[in-house]
Amino acid sequence: MKLSRLRSGELVALAGAALVVVSLFECSYEAPTGRLDAWDTFGPAVALLIVAAGAALALVVSTLLERSVATPVALAVWCVPLGVIGVVAALVRVFERPQHATDVCIGAWLALAGALAVLVGAWLALRDERPSRYEPADPEPRPRPR
Repeated sequence: MKLSRLRSGELVALAGAALVVVSLFECSYEAPTGRLDAWDTFGPAVALLIVAAGAALALVVSTLLERSVATPVALAVWCVPLGVIGVVAALVRVFERPQHATDVCIGAWLALAGALAVLVGAWLALRDERPSRYEPADPEPRPRPR
């Protein structure tokens, strides 16, 4: 397992997954009954955010452990739509007001930033080409026929 295999896309996706995980335990809303985190207001949007973060983590792990690039590329392809779904879910959480919440706290904003980072990281992972592990061949040219 070589950390040098991680490119900028995987690192951004990893940071996004970390932000989503942290957001689950931070205060997301301020309500008359008290502070609410993601577990207090668990619903489809939170589940979709967890799925997007899980996809980003799978992308990073497959990049570190796989010898071929087929699995990381396939996971990056799947991370893009899951990242879009995660961004939409995070936007819904920012705009909703569960249990008559009066204020949106840092947890909802961290989830939005994390979902955006997962999407951007997956996009960069698709766009970036994996550096080769071998030096490129430089054969000598054949002599021209006379």
